[in-house]
Amino acid sequence: MYKKLLYAALFVLPAVLMASGAEPGTSKYFLQTGRETDFIPRIFNATVFFGLLYYLVATPIKNFFVGRREGIAASLNEIESKLQEAKDAQKSAEQAVEDSKSKAKEITVDSKKEMDLLAKKLEDGIEKDLEMLEKQYEEKIAHDERRMVKDAIDSVLNENITSDDIPLTEEQVVEIVAKKVA
Repeated sequence: MYKKLLYAALFVLPAVLMASGAEPGTSKYFLQTGRETDFIPRIFNATVFFGLLYYLVATPIKNFFVGRREGIAASLNEIESKLQEAKDAQKSAEQAVEDSKSKAKEITVDSKKEMDLLAKKLEDGIEKDLEMLEKQYEEKIAHDERRMVKDAIDSVLNENITSDDIPLTEEQVVEIVAKKVA
């Protein structure tokens, strides 16, 4: 309704303004307009022109600036969200680094403990092996001494004493064999 009144006023008002009468002998403009100057109609025409211009152009311009503002706000929100994601990723990376450092310390401590245990086991094994080698060496030396003594006794007995030198009776031989058997 408001638009219809506006259009009617735009078409009728200039016609009414131009239709005023004038007295004879006056200027042609005065005869046509009924005024000495055309200042008021020019103001009216400018008002109508700018009103139409505002009516036709204001909404697209408003929409443009609203869209621009919303686009800028959306891009700012996106940048803020990416910044927050980057901060979160940095915090998680720092936490992962701290966790890795603590795990590295634990691994170092555990490896030192294992190294000490392995060294102790190895040392104990080496000591046992040395003791066993010493014992075997002593047994071998004792065995070699006995064999040497036996060989020496056999050689002395075989060289110096013959069976003719020792008179044995049958009873003595039976006693010696019985003693050996018992």
